[in-house]
Amino acid sequence: MLCAMLQALIFDVDGTLADTERDGHRLAFNAAFREAGLPWHWDVRLYGELLAVTGGKERMVHYALRHAPDLAAKPGFDNLVRKLHVLKTEHYVQLVHAGGIPLRPGVGPLLRQARAVGLRLAIATTTSPENVSALLRASLAPDAESWFEVIGAGDVVPRKKPAPDIYLWVLERLGLAADACLVFEDSGNGLKAALGAGLVTVVTDGEYTRDHDFCGACAVLSDLGLPERPALARRGDMQGKACVDLDLLRSWHRHAISRN
Repeated sequence: MLCAMLQALIFDVDGTLADTERDGHRLAFNAAFREAGLPWHWDVRLYGELLAVTGGKERMVHYALRHAPDLAAKPGFDNLVRKLHVLKTEHYVQLVHAGGIPLRPGVGPLLRQARAVGLRLAIATTTSPENVSALLRASLAPDAESWFEVIGAGDVVPRKKPAPDIYLWVLERLGLAADACLVFEDSGNGLKAALGAGLVTVVTDGEYTRDHDFCGACAVLSDLGLPERPALARRGDMQGKACVDLDLLRSWHRHAISRN
């Protein structure tokens, strides 16, 4: 039986394209809380726990229900959450523009290689469109948004990861079957979402996700690697390569599709 040809790469953003969580989103949330006069502070450990909830607004609601139930019960709480999320996005964009959040190792070279051969690119993330735009422009290129044929972000679907909805939304707009694509994720929830949509997935784990369950991923790596800084394969065969390239991705994709 012939295997489907790899036609598109789909990327998560936070933790996958860049290490945005601890020193990006967390700091922006805390700045928003201060600006709004809330006595909330998310330290590194607490934020790691809160990342089990996908979506910034959802994360704040989850926190408030447990640590500020009286505030969460007030009639205007939903409006407060929306206001906080706007403030948080503004602070995050400022951090990105200041150049404090570089892409993860190997991401830029792989994206450029994919573009050079006409491989289609897309994004599937729960973060807001403004956050995606700021990161791509500051860390990749001023026109980097145009590199991606489809950008699924924020609230374009009602159910966030681990539901597969965002990936199904992206696939529909690409006009591709799941077996023609390969996904990059960094978390257990992201992997569940991708697998739920039937997608072959490569995981690059991070500080907050190293202990997640990545069963079902075709490879689990420290990052995509650079010639001078090879990727560490926790699962999957790098086939003697220091970094992930298109030949390696095609090999992993073929193998994963042939097993299904």
